[in-house]
Amino acid sequence: MEREDLKVLNQGAEDEMVLRSYRLCRWRLALVGLGVLCTGGALLLPLYWMPEWCAKATCSSTTARRANVVLLRSTDEFRRWFLARVRVMLAPSRNPYHGLEEEESQITSLPFSSNPTDSPPLAHARTPHPTDSRLARGPNGCSANRQPARVCYFTLHSKKYFWNDDLQNFQFLTGLEDLELRFSSLHSEHGTGLTRKQQENRRRFFGVNEIAVKVPSIFKLLMKEVLNPFYIFQLFSVILWASDEYYYYAAAISIMSVISITTSLYTIKKQYIMLQAMVAAHNNVRVSVCRANGGIEEAMATDLVPGDIMVIPSNGTIVPCDAVLVSGTCIVNESMLTGESVPVTKTNLPNPARGEGDQVYQTKGHTRHTLFCGTQVIQTRYYAGDLVKAVVVRTGFSTAKGRLVRSILYPKPTDFKLYHDAYLFLLCLVAVAAIGFVYTVTLSVWNGVPAETIVIEALDIITITVPPALPAAMTAGIVYAQRRLKRVGIFCISPQMINICGQLNLVCFDKTGTLTEDGLDLFAVQRVENGSFRPSEESADKESLVKSRFVACMASCHSLTKIDGRLAGDPLDLKMFEATGWILEEATAEGTTLHNHIMPTVVRPPKRLLPPQPVMSPEQDEDIYTLSLAYEIGIVCQFPFSSALQRMSVVARLLGDKRMDAYLKGAPEVVAALCKKETVPENFTEVLQHYTRQGFRVIALAHRRLESKLTWHKVQSINREHIETNMEFLGLIFMQNKLKAETPGVLRDLHRANIRTVMVTGDNMQTAISVARDCGMIPPQDTVIISDATPPRDGQNANITWRYADKPGGEAPRPEEVSINLEEVCHAEHSWQSVTADKARRARQQHHFAMSGKSFAVISQHFPDLLPKLVLNGTVFARMAPDQKTQLVEALQGVDYFVGMCGDGANDVGALKRAHGGISLSQLEASVAAPFTSKSPNISCVPSLIGEGRAALVTSFSVFKFMALYSVIQYSSVTLLYSILSNLGDFQFLFIDMAIILLIAFTMSLNPAWGELVPRPPPSGLLSVPLLLSVLSQILICFGFQLFAFLSVRRQPWYEVWTPLSDACNLSSPALNSEVDEHNIRNYENTSLFYVSSFQYLIVAVVFSKGKPFRQPSYKNVPFVLSALSLYAFLLFIMFHPVATIDELLDIVCVPFEWRVKLFNIVLVNATVSVLVEIVVFDFVLWKLTSGQDKQGGDGAPPSKGGIDVWGRKCLSRLCCRQQMAPKARYMQLAQELSADPNWPPKSTTTTEAKPRQEQRSSYQIVIDS
Repeated sequence: MEREDLKVLNQGAEDEMVLRSYRLCRWRLALVGLGVLCTGGALLLPLYWMPEWCAKATCSSTTARRANVVLLRSTDEFRRWFLARVRVMLAPSRNPYHGLEEEESQITSLPFSSNPTDSPPLAHARTPHPTDSRLARGPNGCSANRQPARVCYFTLHSKKYFWNDDLQNFQFLTGLEDLELRFSSLHSEHGTGLTRKQQENRRRFFGVNEIAVKVPSIFKLLMKEVLNPFYIFQLFSVILWASDEYYYYAAAISIMSVISITTSLYTIKKQYIMLQAMVAAHNNVRVSVCRANGGIEEAMATDLVPGDIMVIPSNGTIVPCDAVLVSGTCIVNESMLTGESVPVTKTNLPNPARGEGDQVYQTKGHTRHTLFCGTQVIQTRYYAGDLVKAVVVRTGFSTAKGRLVRSILYPKPTDFKLYHDAYLFLLCLVAVAAIGFVYTVTLSVWNGVPAETIVIEALDIITITVPPALPAAMTAGIVYAQRRLKRVGIFCISPQMINICGQLNLVCFDKTGTLTEDGLDLFAVQRVENGSFRPSEESADKESLVKSRFVACMASCHSLTKIDGRLAGDPLDLKMFEATGWILEEATAEGTTLHNHIMPTVVRPPKRLLPPQPVMSPEQDEDIYTLSLAYEIGIVCQFPFSSALQRMSVVARLLGDKRMDAYLKGAPEVVAALCKKETVPENFTEVLQHYTRQGFRVIALAHRRLESKLTWHKVQSINREHIETNMEFLGLIFMQNKLKAETPGVLRDLHRANIRTVMVTGDNMQTAISVARDCGMIPPQDTVIISDATPPRDGQNANITWRYADKPGGEAPRPEEVSINLEEVCHAEHSWQSVTADKARRARQQHHFAMSGKSFAVISQHFPDLLPKLVLNGTVFARMAPDQKTQLVEALQGVDYFVGMCGDGANDVGALKRAHGGISLSQLEASVAAPFTSKSPNISCVPSLIGEGRAALVTSFSVFKFMALYSVIQYSSVTLLYSILSNLGDFQFLFIDMAIILLIAFTMSLNPAWGELVPRPPPSGLLSVPLLLSVLSQILICFGFQLFAFLSVRRQPWYEVWTPLSDACNLSSPALNSEVDEHNIRNYENTSLFYVSSFQYLIVAVVFSKGKPFRQPSYKNVPFVLSALSLYAFLLFIMFHPVATIDELLDIVCVPFEWRVKLFNIVLVNATVSVLVEIVVFDFVLWKLTSGQDKQGGDGAPPSKGGIDVWGRKCLSRLCCRQQMAPKARYMQLAQELSADPNWPPKSTTTTEAKPRQEQRSSYQIVIDS
């Protein structure tokens, strides 16, 4: 046996896996086959459920190069196993990017091996072209002697992994990005297209360009569904019940299972069909493809491979792959991927000379040049007949849309403590069942019961312990919550996330469009002349400014376009352009000729703004006179807005001017840094802070006169860094962005519920802080500490300077009074917290950290130990790039926060996917970035979602506890009856399981959420002390009263072993039914336990169906109340007014009226004890002890009841907890540590400097500035 060969696939990626290599072993296969025959096929089930067992049972370890079976395990927290078969294909080359010159053509048509093991049919292989038959011979006409290359690969989750000899590992081929091509290479080496042979070779590796969502057949779906362990257990239970002649119950469970399976199959099939319809559009597109010989041919989009050049039609199309524009410009609607309906301008990839500015192309980093699969091209722009072309970069499931569909087809399991605890609890029930199994076997053998009966009864005790209706009952609360969310306009595509949303204790909000209004209004402009600010002006629509550089920049520096005659584009661009009053005209294909192929888009002011012109003299030429009057600016080239760069620019030319101008707009700090220092006013920072503190969004403008040597052709290929430098500062634009009316109230509700709120935005720092104060995210009395981090430079280490922001009204903060608010930070786990009066007084004034995206990047890289401490109290994160928003969510999750994210833009997509609960405010149906989408465009959906999540979570606890008690109660009844060789009857089981359990379990889940969020969150797991003690206490109570009833009935003076001739009720005539009861079902013990246990099911249902503070009271749940009352009435009726037909059906025997009264008293006492124990002991005392906060001391007031409460608390603490529990969540541990740190938070006179990790344990040290 060879040593096990371990490989790592997708290292560092989200889908990283460890690969183990195996070869099929004949003797192991023979042994497994023999075991399958001996077990009647049952051995196949564990091998199907456990891929690792299957691999080790049928294969032997080998090297990855020789493997024909691979076993893969994900490296995430789920540790999932996958099994894949390694296949072999024949290809002209092992490298899909091989040039395939004439020697390649010699082997293209060689016949493949007929051995199916060595040469399986190629997936998605095309029929060879008719003209390829002659290629089997070389240039001299002789037969080729070069053999095709054997390429090993396996497929997993719609991804092909090919063996790479150089890496000695399997590798996934994404597309042209594997070659790490530079801009110049894409134009020079991939700008002419592929030959047919090259295309055929690449198709062997990359397959057909389609996102194939195959709808499985009903048979496949059925097999996958019924092979679930739960249904296998149900099948086993039904067979067992049928063999024991429990036909009715077996039939009822079978019908319920068939309905459940049918519903599940219908839902799954419908989802597959909907997903297939979503991706089918681009699979049926016809495209024009450029060939290497210069020709253009029509082809189906499914024939595209990486490296093909497709022509984008002028009337638009659905993009069938990921491609990079190499010529022309496109207006694209990317709402399918981002949820934003704003048209996006895509420009062609620059073609710089090799060397400076020649970057490596990446789809993620160069999105403004990339067309993504599934997006809609609305318009194209081209010059003088030059076609709009794009090089195919990725195809199929490697595209952006393909990755999205693959994440839907193969989702990660939901990781939540509730489900882990549920499995552990079920294992406990299995252990209880094992005890009952041994007890039943021992008792039956002792009493000489036949072996067949022993086996049936012993196995039956297992089926009783694990309730068959548990999964359906657990799901009911989530389904009801999903329906309620839909009624309030919140749509959910991942129902299992609803429970997790009940645990959210921190929510991140985007600012623009989420906390504030989407629309911006121009408040004022402030121009700069001769390096100084002029007084602010309310409008730019003035005759005096019409020919100024400032207004020219406002009118030309944008990405607006006309769609169906209407301006469309970014809302900020739209508002800015409308404020100038200018007119935008886009040249048609014919119009480009009039502009000498240079200016496709022209902006000009209206005639009313232009000064009066002299009258044309008779000797002047009319065309020259008209040209002299015209004042038009043509936009020659655009460098679109980049979130990472925080700016955009254009190159424009004034009509009649020989030189071009560059106009730039963006974040003031960024623009000022790109301008000549003498053009930036000295009071730039003061003016900027003055407006940003008031919450205005500030945009800076700049201009540069370009050199005369820069022609149109040079500008099209120049790098933007060459343009965006040595600019002249023009001034500032102040845009007003008002808070949405709902924002302050919603944030107050979240703060009252002890849910942290964080702002993460791409806007200016001071603006973000101002909005945070205005909306209540930062209270007026709290202090904001700005963290300015700088990377290492000039031999100096990275460092952080701490700066205290001014409070409203100019009040300077006092650093020594700032402290950590433990009450705010540690709200979710109170078992360890006891805030003293002195600490609470200091905690009233909290500090908040604020930082920019640049500082966040530096701290993440150079201060990894400090980052968790900063996010603990970080409230404002400004100028954050899209990937930084995702990193922030991960950092918060890293300190054990349950993080929600609420946003509405493309910048939020990654964070929405990463958060525990992502809520998109986009109303577009195509927004699939987040599990939740709100119809209302404001954050009022957040408390609704958290409230419903809490209600669903508490409902899941209640239902699970109820179903657990149901199993144990029935287990107790059956175990007691087994002691007298009796059991519950068929219809008794049926009545309990169908009429009581299912009806109650599904109606007790209907309680809607409580009207407001309370400060205390619900527990996250079933294994908390109060929940466990609650379940265990109810088990002991119910078993105790059952045992009491069982023993008491046998001590009654009228008791005797029941026979059909018994007359315990003193009837005038004996029972008419004298049929012998073979199974000893009808007896006094059975009847007594049936009555008591039936009432116990209802008692625990009422006890566990709690309302406030997370759900509405149970009395408002009308279906549950009616169901419970109806069952109570029915049970009391058959107890005190026997009906012969019902008694015979339920195998109930007649008992004296006095005993019925005693049974009723037993039930009353049982109900009283259960309610008192649950409500008084657990709801009041234990919850106060384990999660209650010492609120009397928190305000500095003395305890209300003197020493009695303190003494009682200490006693209970010693009895139940013994010692003070340490906090479990990492953010609470950090808060506890920082509360004792005298140097935290940093003072305004300190600088934190990074140090190499080998020098000391910490990655930083605090330096006191002199």
